[in-house]
Amino acid sequence: MPKTDPQKTPPLFPCIMAGGSGERFWPLSRKTTPKHLLKLFSDRTLLEEAARRLEGLAPADRTFVLTNVAQQESTRRALPFLPPEQIVAEPAKRDTAPAAALAIALAYRHDPGAVVALLPADHVIGEPETFRRNLRDCARAAAVTNAIVTLAIGPTWPCTAFGYLELAEEMPPGVEGTPLRLVRRFVEKPDEATAKAYVTSGHYAWNAGMFIWRADVFLAEAERSQPELASFIRDFPPGDFGPYLADRFPSLPKISVDYAIMEKARKVISARAEFPWDDVGSWTAVRGHIPADAAGNCIRGTAFTLDAKNNIVFSTGRPIALCGVKDLVVVDAGDALLVCHRDHDQDVKKLLSTLPDSLK
Repeated sequence: MPKTDPQKTPPLFPCIMAGGSGERFWPLSRKTTPKHLLKLFSDRTLLEEAARRLEGLAPADRTFVLTNVAQQESTRRALPFLPPEQIVAEPAKRDTAPAAALAIALAYRHDPGAVVALLPADHVIGEPETFRRNLRDCARAAAVTNAIVTLAIGPTWPCTAFGYLELAEEMPPGVEGTPLRLVRRFVEKPDEATAKAYVTSGHYAWNAGMFIWRADVFLAEAERSQPELASFIRDFPPGDFGPYLADRFPSLPKISVDYAIMEKARKVISARAEFPWDDVGSWTAVRGHIPADAAGNCIRGTAFTLDAKNNIVFSTGRPIALCGVKDLVVVDAGDALLVCHRDHDQDVKKLLSTLPDSLK
């Protein structure tokens, strides 16, 4: 495959994946208002924060948000500064590989050499200017090589909830900006002992699911390992794609982009992210983003405590009073109240199977 002319900068198409369910943040998160549509840490939703971070990288007509039918209207309301047609609803839930194929198809019809950045909607990222600089460097690397580029997060503790990247040698000089390393392999979520070994070695990074690639490079990889995705991209129509999307998308394989493309790709390189990052995967993860009082209680909304320690409290209306308790998660959504021990916050997703549909 020929390299893109370095004298010609391909257009960048940022695509935000915003179709998740965010079930671990029940009762605030529901089918139509998942985690990325919640205002957990500021007066902006996580999705708006994600979209605002992209300002200046690409014009609005090259920025897409991929969501689903149930969330399309709430997503448009959350992003009034984006043209409605840039918010594309997937007609069925098919995981991240079909979402990536849709992102590629939207860019490929404009320019086969376009660079696409596939980014999650629900991560907490600090230092937005640093993020933009790192993303520009990754886009530049993707433009002038035939490699897929991913942003690697330096692990700060032996987390067992994230996938990892095993990193090889640093790339030779040639692309200015953020240093790049070859990715030797993608590693699934490890046990605690393995995670400790990864962090100690210095050769592993967290896989944050942020990928940057030229459209033609992704297509070539899909033709090798996922021909159904490749066919979907090649057949994507130039004009109104609504009927085509409704007809073809639901039959695409339900598989993650990591399994479908990344783990089989001929060449993957990574840039070490220089910005603060957290995927905030459960209620206990909010502790790093909400100031704690002297007793270790993290409170959002109105709450009163007496001899209460290390609790996480969210209230959207009614005051909450805690007396003589510790290590709890208490979330009042108005029509539902969650009380659980911090050690069981990962079980909130399981709890949903016991609830009526009206509360999901």
